[in-house]
Parts: sequence; C-alpha cells; structure tokens
Amino acid sequence: MVEPSQDTHKREENKRLKAGTGPSIADDHNKIGGDIKFTKNPDFIQQRKQVFDELFAVQSKKYEEMPREAIKITLPDGKVKEGTSFVTTPLEIAKSISNSLPDKICVAKVRYSRRVGTLDDGLINPDAEKADQGDIWELYDSFRPFEGDCDLKLLTFEDPEGKMVFWHSSAHILGESMEREFGVHLCHGPPTDSGFFYDAYTGHDIFNKDNYKTIEDAAKKVVTEKQTFQRIILTKEEALKLFEYNPFKVQLIQNKIPEGGKVTAYKNGDLIDLCTGPHIPVTSRVKAFKVMKNASAYWLGKATNDSLQRIYGVTFPSKKELDEHIHFIEEAAKRDHRLIGQHQNLFHFHHLSPGSGFWYPYGAKIYNKLTTFMRDEYRVRGYQEVISPNMYNLKLWKTSGHYKSYKNNMYLFKVESQGFGMKPMNCPGHCLMFDSTIRSYRELPLRMADFGVLHRNEISGALSGFTRVRRFCQDDAHIFCAPEHIMQEVLGCLNFLDYVYGIFGFNFELELSTRPEDKLGDDALWDQAEGALAEALNKFGKPWKENPGDGAFYGPKIDIKVFDALKRPHQCGTVQLDFQLPIRFNLMYKNDHHEHLDKSMSSDTASVHSEASHASYTSEESKKSNMRSELYAKDELDEEDFTWQEHPLKNGYSRPVIIHRAILGSLERFIAILIEHLGGKWPFWVSPRQAIVVPVSEKFIEYGERVQIYLHQQGFEVELDRSNHTLAKKIRSSQLDQWNYILVVGEKEQKHGTVDIRSREQQQIGSKRVDETVEFFKSLIPKRSNQFFDLISKAWSPNDFPIVHEEEQKQQEQQQPEAKQEIKQE
Repeated sequence: MVEPSQDTHKREENKRLKAGTGPSIADDHNKIGGDIKFTKNPDFIQQRKQVFDELFAVQSKKYEEMPREAIKITLPDGKVKEGTSFVTTPLEIAKSISNSLPDKICVAKVRYSRRVGTLDDGLINPDAEKADQGDIWELYDSFRPFEGDCDLKLLTFEDPEGKMVFWHSSAHILGESMEREFGVHLCHGPPTDSGFFYDAYTGHDIFNKDNYKTIEDAAKKVVTEKQTFQRIILTKEEALKLFEYNPFKVQLIQNKIPEGGKVTAYKNGDLIDLCTGPHIPVTSRVKAFKVMKNASAYWLGKATNDSLQRIYGVTFPSKKELDEHIHFIEEAAKRDHRLIGQHQNLFHFHHLSPGSGFWYPYGAKIYNKLTTFMRDEYRVRGYQEVISPNMYNLKLWKTSGHYKSYKNNMYLFKVESQGFGMKPMNCPGHCLMFDSTIRSYRELPLRMADFGVLHRNEISGALSGFTRVRRFCQDDAHIFCAPEHIMQEVLGCLNFLDYVYGIFGFNFELELSTRPEDKLGDDALWDQAEGALAEALNKFGKPWKENPGDGAFYGPKIDIKVFDALKRPHQCGTVQLDFQLPIRFNLMYKNDHHEHLDKSMSSDTASVHSEASHASYTSEESKKSNMRSELYAKDELDEEDFTWQEHPLKNGYSRPVIIHRAILGSLERFIAILIEHLGGKWPFWVSPRQAIVVPVSEKFIEYGERVQIYLHQQGFEVELDRSNHTLAKKIRSSQLDQWNYILVVGEKEQKHGTVDIRSREQQQIGSKRVDETVEFFKSLIPKRSNQFFDLISKAWSPNDFPIVHEEEQKQQEQQQPEAKQEIKQE
C-alpha cells in the first residue's frame, strides 16, 4: 500500500488550527525559561494590556480610514445581501437571516471576488483553502467587517471547522485561567480532535489534579464576563515588544516571523496571545468547561529543551453535550483494546521493542482466523497471494519516489556498503513482480495479495497500542489492470469490503476523492478513471458523496470510513487508483492490437525488466555506482547512486493501471478497532475461546476430556476446566473470560453422550449430543459470500454424472442384446 500521507490523502482544512502545523521553528536546545514560580495575577498581564491598547488604538484609526463602499455578500442558496465594506460583519448578515442565528455561529467562511482594501498585506494566511476553481476560501471571524464582495458560509459547532474554532477559543479561555491563577508563561495552545490543550512553562512547579477545580472556576469566570475577542495585526518589532516578558514567545517570533513580516494576535479579557485565529465572537458561547488531564511536554518537542506542563480540556455549547461526552469517554475507556487485550491474555508490549506487539496464543488465534478468512475469500475472488522481500536496495525506493517523500518514515541501513530500507508498503515490490516477465493483456486483471510484514519509523511519542505501531501487517492487494477494467474491478472491491464489514457489524460511508490541482497525467485519463469510479459507486448502490480535489496526485480514490459501536470513524480500507507507479517502473503489457507483430520482436524483449525498466544500467554505470556507494559508506546513505528516468512505451504495449486495495488495512489496528467495537465479546467464528467443557465434579473430568479432544479435533477452540472450584464459580469465571459457550458435563451427560450448553450471556441452549454440538457450532460460522456460491454453481458436480452401480450396468448390458434382437425380428 501507499504511505499514510497518500493512503489518507485527506487534506486537513485550516491546518494552523491544529497542533504541530504551520511554519517550522528553528531548534534551540538552550534552556530559556529561567526561574518562575506559581503567582496569581502576575505583573506582566497589566503591562502587556497597556502595550496592546496603544497598538490597537493605532489599528482602529487605520480601519476608520479604509474605504466604505457598497458590497454584495452571496449566501450558499444564491441570495445576495447588501453591505458596506469595513462596516458590515458576518454576524449582522446572520441576524438578517434569523434573530436566533447569531447565537449559534462559531465562525464564518469567506471567499472574496473583489476586495475594496485590506490591512493584511504581508500576512501569510495558513488557514486558506483552495477551492476547485483556484479561488480561496478562508475562515473568518464572525465579528470582523467584510473587505469587499464575497461568498459567505456561516458555520456552527456542528460543522467540523466550527467545532475546531470553538475549541481553539476555549484554549484561550484555558490560557487566560492559567495565567490569572498561576502566572505561567504560555507557549502553545491548539485545538485537537477531541478538545484542546495549552502548554505552559511553570519552572519547577507542576500541575496536578488538585489544580483542576481552580482552573475550571477561573474559566467559568472568564465565560460569565462575556469577553469579546479582538484581532490585531503586528509587525515583528511590535510583537517582540508585546511579548517581551515571555522568552518562549520571543524565540518563536524571532524564528518564525521574517524581517518586515507581520503576525496576528488576539485578545480576550486579560489574555493576549499570538494567534492566526479565527475565534468565536464572545466567551459566553462556552456553556460547559472541563479540565480532562495534565501531562508533561517539551518546548519544541525536544527533550533537551525546557520541560513544560500541559493541561487538556474540553468544552461544549451545552452541559448536556459535555455529560454525553464524559459518558462516551468512560465507555471508550472500558473498551480500550490495551486493557481488554491484557485481561484476555491476547498480547502485550515491551519497551525493548516499542511499537511492536507480542501476540500470545489467544491473540494469535484471532490474527490467524482473520488472515484465513481473507485467504478463503481471495480464492473465490481471483486473487493470487504472493510473498515479497522485507528489505530492498534504495534504488527501488528512489524509483518509486518513496525515498524522496517518505525516507524519514523508513528504517534505512547499509548492507555491504549499499543503502537498503525495510519496506513500509508492498506496492513497489509488487511492481517488480509484475515486471519480472513479459505480460499480456490476457493476464489482466492480475490481482496480487500480500500479508508481508511492514515497518514504519513512527516517533515514539505517537505510538499507541496497536492503533499506531512500527511493525504491522496489511491485507494488502494490488490489482494490475487495463483502464477498461477499472469500473468492474472497483465494483468487485466494494462488494468485497461490504461483505467483510457486514460480518463484523460495521456501518461505513463512501467518498469519491477527485483530481487535485497538483495532479499528474492528462485530463482524459483522469476523466476516464473518475468516471469509472463513479459508475462503480452507482452500481454498488450505497450512498456516496464527492470530495472534490482530495484525490492523490497519482490518481483518484474512494475513501471508506467505518463506524464502530461508539460511532467513532476509522479508515481501514482503501480503493486507490495509481497511474504513476506503472510509469515509474515502466510497467507494460502486450495489447491486443499488436499480436500480429513479428515474433522476432520477442527476442528483443526477452525481459521487459532487462531492457526498458526503471533501473537500466550499463556495466560501466554499475561500477561508478559501486564506487560512490563505497565513498559514502563511512558517513551516510548514498544520495547520488541512482536517478530515475522515465522510459517510453514500446510499440505494441500498453501501460497498466494499479488499484491499491485494502479492506482490513493494518491487521493490528483492525483488531484493536474490533476489540473496542465488540467490547472484547468475540463472535464465535473468530473467538479464541469458543467453548469450555466444565465437569460438575472431579469424577467427570475424564469424560469432559474426551469431549474436549473430539471438539478440538473438529477444528474448534475448546478447553477443559480442570479446577476444583464449585460449578457456579467455574461458570462465572468462564463468562468473565468471554468463553462463547459453556459445556457442562455430569452423570447424565456421560451416560447419554451429551453436553449441556449455555452461552456466556447465560442463555440456556440445552442438551445436545456431542456430534450435534459440532453441527451447532458449524451453524454459527458466517455464511460465505455470494461470490463463493456463484463459483460453486459453475463447478463440476457429481449430480451431473449419476453413479451407475456395477450390477445395474450388467443388467443394462444384458438387456441391450435382447432389445436389439426384438428390433431385428420386427
């Protein structure tokens, strides 16, 4: 599969709203925080406010001098509202629509067609998002006057961007509370996917749970004060003066803002902070505020820098929503795959191999059942499983382009002075396999499946159980096909994932991500590919929506989001078209229009790989490459030993398209999702604990063992409870350990060759003979897919050829002469 940045090529809107984005800051490994102690209402608050007021007064005069002209504001429904530049605000437009609407608006989204004027010259707006036509949508303070004619969208907390702005403003409320109560130096306070946090320098003091109430009470006060947000544009010199008390802000300004550049800051109440915004109009929009946890962090993420204290929080427009969120978190904590995995003895992690799980026998059973399940489906769906190497020469990764864009996420090392890398995905290796021989159009579509082990160099701080690992395995497949095969192959992938997700009870949503602005390839090919994907989605018959511009540069894709029992979205599967890897590897196949070409051409093309591949070297070039490798061996990996060059197609050949396809995705991550989706209550067919035989007393252990052996030999995961506990305790322990069925055996069962069956949910199934129990267990295995039954219907069947027994055949042979004699006589 392709790397995450391409697999999930979902462009994050308004990146600067999120942690860890925006221009980079130069590393500084010196401790700069100095001596500081918790102090309530520190002096710098008033000093900073005085500087801000002076600067804001100057800006206000500039705004007063901006031209007032009639402007037009176009709403999403096409209605046009009249306004005045540098006077009319989005909130006023909202009020003209409905008196109650302004109270719901978190932020506006604006696309200008004509600007009368602006004070933002020199500002780089990292929140800008390019629309399809190349126009620019920007998130915009709802209290900020319009600067010209524009299109307008009004976003609430229900909109993802509106929620991010709401939580971003809440981070400022948190920051103000931390400054007021503890006098900390604020560093960084972004929203996250589940709330927000603020990092602060506290010297040798640290936060703990005893501080939570103090912060929450201060935040409630900020909310009741109904503080408005004010936006100011600062030069670099003004910013340094405003934040001269804070060494972290000073370093950030010095490293991030170029000379002559400008930056924005926002003020609400006593807080003033560097920020690109935008923000909610007033703090009173926040009706429920809660501190969730605290942790340690490092300035700029470097362990050699100052240690910071991080406070996490979450807010909502109503207390009811907060209560629901807390309940959700509590339920999610109960379902945490790390806890359930430990309790059920499925796997564990060790610091000597971070990001790599150790699968115990019970966990390995689940893992293997999933791969067996997929392999069984591969057999009926025309996939061919392959096994490919784990490490490759860097020439491969340079050919594919991954070395340039993905090398920081790879494990690289040297072998005999040559640079090598562990594979983070299978697709380049599969390209080599396709290219290993001359291919014909008759072989297509060629579906390669691979369960090979992959390694990705994730930073240690990002590792989290099995949801983010360094070593993993995917149900990876690559379909090499002709362009005219795309629709049918994609439809087959969609039907495949529908069957698999249905087995586990997952609902899912589909999005078609189309060509981005930086696409490669001509429009005709993209038109054909996008049309084929849309046709496949329509034939699939489930709702889908288009996501314009969100495809990868090398091809459009279908994004699939599955939702677990807590309605959390997860991206496991992908269906991704790729036009570029076939070009990078010069993949080709004989097309049907040129079969009449002279066979002598075959001698020139004994191997597509040897003559026209991506890595075509002369012996002299190879010598030079080896010399360079030796030269660089002492220091670092060779950066110069290979440069990819595009090769033209040969006469009589066509270029295949690759479909990257995964359904489970990472097996480790899918199992983690499955654990939390099911709460550890495994369905029978995939359960590592399908049934346990429980003798009512010690004298029935021998019979119980015979039952256990028989059922185990039939392929079921069955064990025997040999403990001397009471029957009630044995049954209760079996239920807690999530055995699907408990088979009680005693005198009656031993006499009649039966077992008494009950489920882990305490449902009484009743008494069954042991052989009947086998049939009962088989009935619990999911029904095979439609493709399986379609294939069976086409297969040879003994019913087509009735068996004639030897005696019947002799009678027929004896009757045949008599019948012939009768015919002659007649």
